[in-house]
Amino acid sequence: MKIVSIETFLVPPRWLFVRVETDQGIAGWGEPIVEGRAETVATAVEELSHLLLGADPRRIEDHWQVLAKGGFYRGGPVLSSALAGIDQALWDIKGRALDVPVYELLGGPVREKARVYRWIGGRDAAELAEAGRRAIAQGYTAVKCNVSAQLRHLDSAAAVRGVMEQLTALREAVGWDVDIALDFHGRFSTAMARRTLPLLEPLLPMFVEEPVLPEFSRDLAAVAAGTSVPLAVGERLYSRWDFRDVLPTGIAVAQPDLCHAGGISEARRIAAMAEAYDVAFAPHCPLGPIALAASLQVDFATPNFLIQEQSLDIHAPDDNELLAVLADPGCFRFADGHVERPLGPGLGIEIDEDTVRHMAAKGHRWRNQIWRHADGSFAEW
Repeated sequence: MKIVSIETFLVPPRWLFVRVETDQGIAGWGEPIVEGRAETVATAVEELSHLLLGADPRRIEDHWQVLAKGGFYRGGPVLSSALAGIDQALWDIKGRALDVPVYELLGGPVREKARVYRWIGGRDAAELAEAGRRAIAQGYTAVKCNVSAQLRHLDSAAAVRGVMEQLTALREAVGWDVDIALDFHGRFSTAMARRTLPLLEPLLPMFVEEPVLPEFSRDLAAVAAGTSVPLAVGERLYSRWDFRDVLPTGIAVAQPDLCHAGGISEARRIAAMAEAYDVAFAPHCPLGPIALAASLQVDFATPNFLIQEQSLDIHAPDDNELLAVLADPGCFRFADGHVERPLGPGLGIEIDEDTVRHMAAKGHRWRNQIWRHADGSFAEW
């Protein structure tokens, strides 16, 4: 078996897909993307393609080593994301060639269903509470949200109280049987995180994501020592080497993104490293259906898996164009806050190639917002 072509597709609203085809008619799909840098990553995939064309796609680990380390300059979000999507596609091909799900190639399933959560949002505490009630009515047992807009390095008492009030309103709306995760999104300085987290402890959030920016990861130990709130990090860490220094700091949850952190191969290794530090594994995934499918394959083979992020609104498929790329959207049917173990080969999904090509003809140029403080200075989004 040999690789004969590698294509990328800019798919609205903000995704990038890759299709790797073989001379035996088996094709694998992956999702290599840095949100807001899709065109850059597509170029990186094309630059890496010369290392794969004509090669046997089943030699996944050898390809990973060459793609990750074959260039003198390596790592970072763009190259790691290009590698991640290709890696997903190669696992998809191998699973399809052997007619088994990828998790069978990772040692077999360790669970029959995986817990999932969904994002909610609102412009104020009342809207956030209502969004929480809707999510619970849809069957979710866990939600994640932001509870602040932009924050100054040391913001006011009113800003801190605003965070507390939003979480309080949401907790009162959903009750104590529902888990609430908070995403600080890098908006908190180390000082603000240490100031705010202890105040949230009585509301028992499941975890707080990105309590500090990744460039301040060395300060995570101080943050963790000052609060009982579990800390989660990893969406902007791109390899096991990035995680090596944060796992001993006292974090509770590792959140590598399978579209950024070297794909299935690297996420599997990061999960195993995390287990040695009593850290749970909860892949970051605010992305498309290929990213979710790849994440689930690892989840079902990972003992220390906690919960899976997803952004597909399964309960309103007519309003979600992302599901249009799937030949059978039912493969992501959620019930009681869980998704059943996928049984199909490879990544366990079937991509409607015609629909992908049609959507890619439209393409996109998605960029994240740029926020500014009241004084005009840059603010973390």
